[in-house]
Amino acid sequence: MTDELTSSYSAFIPQIWSQKLNQMLEKNCVMLQCVNRNWEGEIKNQGDTVKIITPADVTVSTLTSDSIEYNALTPSSQDLVIDQKKFFAFKIDDVAQVQANADIMEAHLASAKRAIEEVQDSYLLGMHTNVTAANTVGSEDSPIALDKNTIYEYFVNLSLALKNSDAVHTGVKPWVVINPNIEAYLLQSPEFISAYNVADETLREGSIGRIAGMDVLVSTNLSDIDGKYYVLAGTNDAITFASQLAKIETLRDKDSFSDLVRGLYLYGAKTVKPKALAKMIVASGVSEGTSNGDADANTDTEPNA
Repeated sequence: MTDELTSSYSAFIPQIWSQKLNQMLEKNCVMLQCVNRNWEGEIKNQGDTVKIITPADVTVSTLTSDSIEYNALTPSSQDLVIDQKKFFAFKIDDVAQVQANADIMEAHLASAKRAIEEVQDSYLLGMHTNVTAANTVGSEDSPIALDKNTIYEYFVNLSLALKNSDAVHTGVKPWVVINPNIEAYLLQSPEFISAYNVADETLREGSIGRIAGMDVLVSTNLSDIDGKYYVLAGTNDAITFASQLAKIETLRDKDSFSDLVRGLYLYGAKTVKPKALAKMIVASGVSEGTSNGDADANTDTEPNA
């Protein structure tokens, strides 16, 4: 009976797992909602390159006579290199297959999805290194110490940096990614508009609300780097992303009663419009002037609409 189940189980893993995992990766990932995938072509091997063509700026001149001078336009190009190559590999015991049957596939798919999203989100959040100095709030030497009373002011400055760079225009909604520690301060700010109070406006999937005109997304992958958090904001025009779950396959483990499952995931990203990104450099410790007692006293504070 066990051999029969093992044989039938192994037969459909590659096709079914690949299709299902690709569908799952399209949903709920924080940073995938903050990028564009306009240049995503067919990716089969690490090192594949997607050519990105950027149109040249058109100059508007004043007509002073009947003669018109035509400007020669030279579009520029950038290369999006698919240089990130990740894999997962695990074994499924025959006994577990018998006990869990088809449910084990969904469980391992969900686990693989979470693992891929973690490395993917961390990679995309690392694009903060491409932010221009003009679009940076705070500094490496003087990271901002946030508290519930000043947090709104700093988020306004972050939003202003994007607007002054002409990154925000009609039909484009900016976003900002924070972590749960910063979220704790944000929820105590009276200026924060929770998702419940945004009414009929469309928010990104998983957004907790809006502040200073930016959709607020929370990611645990925005981690401490040398005592600082790099809060990233921008529009979907800034970063282009391309990926492919290249392959899922199974083998029979010759040394145990188990099936071996492995998958290959390829991806890459490019900051094509650095001015459409902004960042805030935040101290990761408790801000000055905000004691633990103050935080405890405001645990039940509700944000205003």
